[in-house]
Amino acid sequence: MAVSVTSTETHEGPVSTGFWALTLGSIGVVFGDIGTSPLYAFREAVASAAHGQPVTRVIVLGVLSLILWSLFIVVTAKYVLLLLRADNNGEGGTLSLMALGQRALGRRSWPLLALGVIGASMFIGDSMITPAISVLSAVEGLKLAAPALDHYVVPLTVLILVVLFSVQSSGTARVASAFGPVMVVWFAAIAVMGLVHISDDPSVLAAINPWYGIQFLLSHGVIGLVTLGLVFLAVTGGEALYADLGHFGRKPIQGAWLYFVLPSLLINYFGQGALVLSNPAAIENSFYRMVPDILLLPLVVLATAATVIASQAVITGAYSLIRQAVQLGLLPRFEVRYTSETHAGQIYMLLVLLFRTSSGLASAYGIAVSTTMVVDGIMGFVVIWKLWNWRAATAAAVILPFVVVDMTFFAANLLKLLEGAWVPLLFGLTVAIMIWTWRRGAAILTMKTRRIEVPLKDLIKSLEKRPPHIVKGTAVFLTSDPNFVPTALLHNLKHNKVLHEHNVILTIETAQTPRVDLAERVRMETISDKFALVRLRFGFMESPNVPKALVIARKLGWQFDIMSTSFFVSRRSLKPSSQSGMPLWQDHLFIAMSRSANDATDYFQIPTGRVVEVGTQVTI
Repeated sequence: MAVSVTSTETHEGPVSTGFWALTLGSIGVVFGDIGTSPLYAFREAVASAAHGQPVTRVIVLGVLSLILWSLFIVVTAKYVLLLLRADNNGEGGTLSLMALGQRALGRRSWPLLALGVIGASMFIGDSMITPAISVLSAVEGLKLAAPALDHYVVPLTVLILVVLFSVQSSGTARVASAFGPVMVVWFAAIAVMGLVHISDDPSVLAAINPWYGIQFLLSHGVIGLVTLGLVFLAVTGGEALYADLGHFGRKPIQGAWLYFVLPSLLINYFGQGALVLSNPAAIENSFYRMVPDILLLPLVVLATAATVIASQAVITGAYSLIRQAVQLGLLPRFEVRYTSETHAGQIYMLLVLLFRTSSGLASAYGIAVSTTMVVDGIMGFVVIWKLWNWRAATAAAVILPFVVVDMTFFAANLLKLLEGAWVPLLFGLTVAIMIWTWRRGAAILTMKTRRIEVPLKDLIKSLEKRPPHIVKGTAVFLTSDPNFVPTALLHNLKHNKVLHEHNVILTIETAQTPRVDLAERVRMETISDKFALVRLRFGFMESPNVPKALVIARKLGWQFDIMSTSFFVSRRSLKPSSQSGMPLWQDHLFIAMSRSANDATDYFQIPTGRVVEVGTQVTI
């Protein structure tokens, strides 16, 4: 997720920024989603368990025990203490874990790729719900402060989402500096609220005994499983701790969670539990009932600020994930724009208008996150086994309990499928289909073009025997495979009948690491007096800048001058074919995705005045 932090990456994460500054930054960005869960998680879980009946002590202690131990097992043990150590050159997240697993296996593994695609797609599906449910649950406090404002909750939420996306257009850099302090105030406030109310019924502390949660599940059957799906709301956002590893580093995130965020959450949940034990009617909105009426409005304002911060972090996290997917070749070169002036946040506003309450949205929440968590656990096993060189049995013994817990949560959330959980699932499935289509279409396109391509060495030999007219300057031909002649080069020879005195066959590769050391950025190979091969390598977290990278080539002997260099780029016009190897609908989807891709000139940051585009028509 985006944040303005100056750093130098290592395996321990950013180090040039001070530990306390990084810790403060992590509190503002990493924990926004999970930190605002007390607004609705306990209330929804208890209400589900009561199922319209009076709230009992068994229900309160059972739900509270499940929430506490979910935070201990899923977030603390799995993500904070285990997976945060599985960093890919300092970066974390589902796609980083996938790349790490493939590197550990020493090959591209289709099962790992499929898991990575599923996990990433579900994360994007989850990012649809988070802004809507977080902001809506915060604004709902207005109904308690002034019941007459009930009808304004939904319109106000929509307005806040519009403003949120308007700010998103300029990125988070301008407001990120305020994230940390605001969230520190938020966590301190909810901790104080919890401390004040634990005295309402100190026996609530007994919920730390896991037996209360186990007993609740065993005695409530299907209702217990449904409630478990809502208990999961308390840990959504836990995967963000791992995804944001590259921004803040392992130790700042661990320190912030273990010594500040987790204690604040636990104290608040205990406080809500004690309040409901002493006054069961408070379950109507157990979070806002923790403060006197005079403090309701300030708390609503603080909660709204916290949920906006959480929403912005999730949105930028989704954009960051899409950017990684583009770099890894899972999606075309989409131009990621943070907002639209005319359609700002329309999907989030639609969800608010569709479900209208945070309770309604709660039914749609969780299934995407639980899927991502299951995927992280399975891929984590591969990393622990192959990369950390643990015995398979030992690695399984460590990771299997977490996978079982995650799959239990997944099954519980699956029960909410018809109540709204299909929304993020459908969106995630759509993203997965797009990735599958792009990968399959690209493979078919490569296979078809191979049949008509000419080996580069054969062309060079032919040109040496019958040299065309030579013109001054340098021509750079972009291609994905340096073994074959770029289409633009063939067309230049065919139509212009000229060859530059210096020709560079340029290939841009994406590494399985987040970043590539500058010493490994450029590889040059001279193959004749007029031709050279240049490979540029970028990490999947980097923005490829070709001119900047080519400056490094000067140290390798290439006298690169951008003003005397022309970049030749092939632009393909795709047409559907009845024998493409894909269904017709998938042909059209692949072509539409290809047309929506960002121009290679812009994507690789090549000066437009130095580019020559050559068009070709290809059937797929």
